[in-house]
Amino acid sequence: MEQLPEDWDRGIVIVAHPDDIEYGAAAAVARWTRQGKDIRYVLVSSGEAGIAGLPPAESGPLRELEERTGAKVVGVTEVEFLGYPDGRIEESIALRRDLAAAIRRHRPEMVVLFNFGDGWARGYANSADHRAVGRAALDAVSDAGNEWIHPEIADLPIWSPRWAAVYGVPDGSHAVDVTDTIEPAVESLMAHTRYLEALSPEPVAAQARAVIDMTTGPKEGFPAPHAVSFELFYFAG
Repeated sequence: MEQLPEDWDRGIVIVAHPDDIEYGAAAAVARWTRQGKDIRYVLVSSGEAGIAGLPPAESGPLRELEERTGAKVVGVTEVEFLGYPDGRIEESIALRRDLAAAIRRHRPEMVVLFNFGDGWARGYANSADHRAVGRAALDAVSDAGNEWIHPEIADLPIWSPRWAAVYGVPDGSHAVDVTDTIEPAVESLMAHTRYLEALSPEPVAAQARAVIDMTTGPKEGFPAPHAVSFELFYFAG
């Protein structure tokens, strides 16, 4: 497993829901912002269908607030929500267009995506929203650099990122050492207090610690006690 390239200055993380970033990438984001990189978040939905017993009209604003709070912990201040319906996101030309527009607006060299495969591991199905967003976003990385595909966003200058890196994958090709950023990652996930309280009676701090310990454990072939792994895709840039 190789070191993920870090010779870049601006990145965006594109995911479907609040908490998706904190469930795997926040430790890497904290590392990058400490290096002085400009990291921004783009969330396709507000996660309004994600808290049992809480109506979407109440859940959506709450989850947006929790996401912004968690983002600040790891040094991210720019968080954008696209307003797609939680649980009903489709891999569509419209979604590709909106994500390509976001890429053109933010002009990242690195685009970070959540696992969009059919499963997390053998026998465990992935979310339909995760699959739709990740696949559309990977296409949008190419679309953002093509002046002809989405004429509706021609007012935005074309932009071609150099890489897309997918976290939460069973077997990554690259990794980053996050040994020094475990604590902010835990705190960032803990910001999703109401969401975690609905998932389990276990204390929020204990849930967050267990998740971060699981997602940032040692990776085979990579010399760090704590690491986040990625599948890396190369683009012309």
